[in-house]
Amino acid sequence: MVKHQPLQVYERQLCLSCLTGIYGCRWKRYQRSHDDTTKWEGTWFFLLSCSFFLLLVWAYFWWEAHNDYNEFNWLLYNRSGEWSDGTVPILTTTVVGFTYTSFLMGLALCHISLGQQMNMYWIHKVGVLAVLLSTITGLVSIDDLWRSEWNIVIISLQFTGPFLHIGALAAVTALGWLVAGFVVRGERSKFQIAVLVLYFSVLLALCLAPVAISSPCVMDKSSLSPRPLVIGRRGAPMLAPENTLMSFNKALQQSVSALEADVAISLDGVPFLMRDRTLRRTTNVQRLFPQRQSDDASLFTWTQLRSLNAGLWFLKEDPFWTVSSMSPRERRRAGNQTVCSLADLLRLAVKANCSVLFSLRRPPPGHPRYNLWIIDTLRVVQRSGIPLDKVMWTPDADREKVRREAPRLRQTSQRKLTLKELRQKGITAVTLHYSQALLPDIRQYLGSNMSVNVQTVNDPWLFSVLWCSGVTSVSSEAPNILKDVPYPIWLLSPDAYYLIWIACVLVSFAAVVAIFVHQNFHMIRWKMSGMRSYNPEQIMLSAVVRRPSRDVNIMKEKLIFSEINSGVGSTDELSMFAENGYVRYTHGGIPH
Repeated sequence: MVKHQPLQVYERQLCLSCLTGIYGCRWKRYQRSHDDTTKWEGTWFFLLSCSFFLLLVWAYFWWEAHNDYNEFNWLLYNRSGEWSDGTVPILTTTVVGFTYTSFLMGLALCHISLGQQMNMYWIHKVGVLAVLLSTITGLVSIDDLWRSEWNIVIISLQFTGPFLHIGALAAVTALGWLVAGFVVRGERSKFQIAVLVLYFSVLLALCLAPVAISSPCVMDKSSLSPRPLVIGRRGAPMLAPENTLMSFNKALQQSVSALEADVAISLDGVPFLMRDRTLRRTTNVQRLFPQRQSDDASLFTWTQLRSLNAGLWFLKEDPFWTVSSMSPRERRRAGNQTVCSLADLLRLAVKANCSVLFSLRRPPPGHPRYNLWIIDTLRVVQRSGIPLDKVMWTPDADREKVRREAPRLRQTSQRKLTLKELRQKGITAVTLHYSQALLPDIRQYLGSNMSVNVQTVNDPWLFSVLWCSGVTSVSSEAPNILKDVPYPIWLLSPDAYYLIWIACVLVSFAAVVAIFVHQNFHMIRWKMSGMRSYNPEQIMLSAVVRRPSRDVNIMKEKLIFSEINSGVGSTDELSMFAENGYVRYTHGGIPH
């Protein structure tokens, strides 16, 4: 019988213990195994991968949707009738879930890299299943509630596409280490070939991906258009209550070129500024008119509207998380704001010598001014003293009549029409949602001397993309943020972009070749040694001799425990090692 000293040759391998312990609650060394992962555990790894990639898409969506967080909260308000910041719980759970699945994914890949059998602990299985089902539910809910927002993902890829391509190429290149190791250790040739074909197909697709990437920011600097003008949408609602004089004054302090507002008609024919159909969200109508808080805002007289407070809600709800940055004086001023009339806005525009853009909402049927709403608004504009060429008129109703009575108004369309339709209606400018502002359409409009305004643009990255696209102006709820963007965030000439692309592909190719050569080094050395015949015993002994010290120690421990428990000889033990996968015959023989 061979005598051994087990406790003197064993290496603790704390890193491996932590990997198998955290992933599968297998903290003892005798619980670890180099056997192939079972199909059941392989299924759980597949579910983990699905959870990770779905959550990655979900996280990317909410990262880019930052431009429209306020729009999302407003949408929830219209559904529930109560204002709340619905993005907070979504972002919190997304961060927690993504961190958890990323951690498990890293542990699983480490198991594959080290050749360890994967056995996910049941608590992790419950967690992975919960994350997967929650993410799928979230994706379906967003598609039903906010389907139009998926456009932000497509547009954002114009900005992030070149960088995501480099990151994805680096990740797949690094994954080559696992693929090469799997091919070296694997015994199922057909499955190996399938994995190799899939891997190199993905790698080839990534190498050719820039062919399909089209970004307006890949252009010569000499072709860059002038910086788009910024229009204060509802003033500066991040800094003051929306559609109030304080908000418009704040916007002017941010050097906006125009002011944009939402206009409704009161019961007695006075145009006033209000975004919502009701007064519940932005005024204290619950206190002054508790029985009418669900009534249409147009069903109140101007005297009643003027008596409402239109600023306290801003201090209470803090929709943009900016109240804490306001001084005590600004808070008092915000808390004393009243409903603003269109005439007040026009007087402010005349004083600041800036333009005005407004959308007009028709009163509900049965309203005294239901058929006079256009005339009431046009009369206020004409009496305000503002130069008519500084007013961008958007209502489509009675547009021909308006053109005859005030030909100097800048006729503006809020719909995406053909050039022929625009010319027939005498329209000289279009204002579109960013999801409709496609690069070919923008260039077509600009080529026909048509001004293009895009709304709503709050994030610098979106502003940069539209700047590179050549738009004339953007409507923004965050003029204070866009003011600090004096140049597109990134701009690359086509030659520089192609050079980066080719360099990344070459580096990736070299790295993958090096990885596969390194992982198959012993087989390549054996084939290049000139050995024409081989001895199976030599190959077996060579494989045993070349095994890492970690595997040798495991083999020794197995031998020790077997001797102690059953007194089996060394020959039987070596046979047991072969049955458990500890001896492989894939490395070739001993070189001469």
